[in-house]
Amino acid sequence: MRIIQEGSLYQLTYFKSASLSVNCYFIEEDNDLTLIDTAIPECAGDILQAAAAINKPIARIVLTHAHHDHIGGLDPLKQALPHAPVYISAREARLLAGDFALHADEPDTPIRGIIPQNIMTQPDRLLHEGDRIGSLLVLATPGHTPGSISLLDTRSHALFAGDSFQTEGGVAVAGQLCPSFPFPALGTWNKQAALASANRLHGFRPSLLATGHGPMLKEPCSEMMRAIHEAEQNMVSEQ
Repeated sequence: MRIIQEGSLYQLTYFKSASLSVNCYFIEEDNDLTLIDTAIPECAGDILQAAAAINKPIARIVLTHAHHDHIGGLDPLKQALPHAPVYISAREARLLAGDFALHADEPDTPIRGIIPQNIMTQPDRLLHEGDRIGSLLVLATPGHTPGSISLLDTRSHALFAGDSFQTEGGVAVAGQLCPSFPFPALGTWNKQAALASANRLHGFRPSLLATGHGPMLKEPCSEMMRAIHEAEQNMVSEQ
C-alpha cells in the first residue's frame, strides 16, 4: 500500500492490479485519525499498520458510499477497532441494509455497482447534509449512488469526493466514461444527479481534490470545471 501525505491528510492507495487502484484516507486531528472509506478486505491490515506508523489511533470510520471497494474492509477494521463509530449517510444506510427501493422524488434509474450484502457491521451514526465530524463538513452528493456524500476539511479546504469525481484515467464526473478506467462510470446510478453534485462541489472552490480512484489533485477547480463541461456536452449529445 502506498501512502502519500499532504498536510493533515494521508492518501492510502491499494493496487489490486495494474488497472485497478483504490484509495482511502486518514484525516489527522489533534489526537487521533478519521478514516474515510475502508477499501477492500485485504487492505484492513495495511490500514492498521499505517495508523500505527503515524502513531495516532483511528477514532472513527466514515463511508462515502456503499460500493464494495469503499466498504470492503469495514468488518475486519471494526473488529480491530470496536470503539470506533462508523458513519454513513442515512440514505446510503438503506443500501447497506439491502434496501434498493428508490424514494418517490429520486430519478427512476437502476442502482449500479457492487453493494455487498455480507457486511456484518452496522453503522453507529447516520449522517445528513451539514453534519460535522471533527474537522470535516458533510456534503450530500447523490449521483454515483443515491446516498453518496463528500467531505470538506474546514481547515485546509481539501475535498474528499468519494466517487463523485475520479482522477484515475483523467478527471471525470461520476457517470462519464474514461476508457482507461471505466469502473466508476459503470457503477453510477444517475448521471444528471451526479452532474448537479459535481457542480455543487466545484462551488466550494476546494484547494485539493481527493477521490476514491486516482491521484490527489492540487488546485483542482479548473480541471473539475473542464470535467463538468465535458459531462454537460456528453449529456446533450445523448439526448
